[in-house]
Amino acid sequence: MNVLDWLKDLLGRPALDWWDLADIAIVSALVYEVLKLIRGTRAVQMAVGLGLMAGLFYFSRWAHLDTVNWLIRNIVGYLVFAAIVLFQTDIRRALAHFGRARFFRYLTRSETDDETIEELVVAATTLAARKTGAIIVVERDIGLRNYIEGGIPLDATLTYDLMVSIFQPSSPLHDGAVIVQGDRIAAAGCFLPLTTNPRLGKELGTRHRAAIGLSEETDALAIVVSEETGAISLALDKAIERGIDDDRLRARLRSLVMRRRSGRNEK
Repeated sequence: MNVLDWLKDLLGRPALDWWDLADIAIVSALVYEVLKLIRGTRAVQMAVGLGLMAGLFYFSRWAHLDTVNWLIRNIVGYLVFAAIVLFQTDIRRALAHFGRARFFRYLTRSETDDETIEELVVAATTLAARKTGAIIVVERDIGLRNYIEGGIPLDATLTYDLMVSIFQPSSPLHDGAVIVQGDRIAAAGCFLPLTTNPRLGKELGTRHRAAIGLSEETDALAIVVSEETGAISLALDKAIERGIDDDRLRARLRSLVMRRRSGRNEK
């Protein structure tokens, strides 16, 4: 007896095929994601209440409690509208979560990459104009989880005004680096390893040495804004390119993002 026949006997229904199993797996995955989303929110109590009401509905049918069954059937529709009104914030959060799934990010990745690059360029040029020191790290193929866990987790949408706010001297997060994953700011206040290369010029400060040190250990790229001169530098592959303008920075970021994307597609 194979697996499908065993399930047929267990469930007491017509023979299952592989499409039925795929159907069950998809529904199970959706239920699991929904449970993860509502965990720790007000929606948990709502889900428990709906579960109890569903149990009472089937119990009333089994026990022939016609009045109870009629009452439940007539208020279910109103409960749906009430849930939409009461939990609209949680519903928006859930839809946004599904919209950030890998499949949808793949479909909209080109547009998202352009927006991310533009936010990074505007943030860097704004900080440079104000001579506000900053180091912005963009994760590529090698994960930066160790550095993210050592900082302050944010998981916020990448915007230039948030980036500028983080690096203001009055901000408690201005020390350390900001790490960007995709189109989101993963963490701020992250500390990076300093390079020990003795051949680097003495004019390079701690931020530049930290950016080079990270590029020696990972494939991440780091944008550095000098506090003394306001100059923008880009560290990658154990080297640093200094004094680049916004057009050059935009072109370099676009080239690096496109290269990473095309390399992954080839794999």
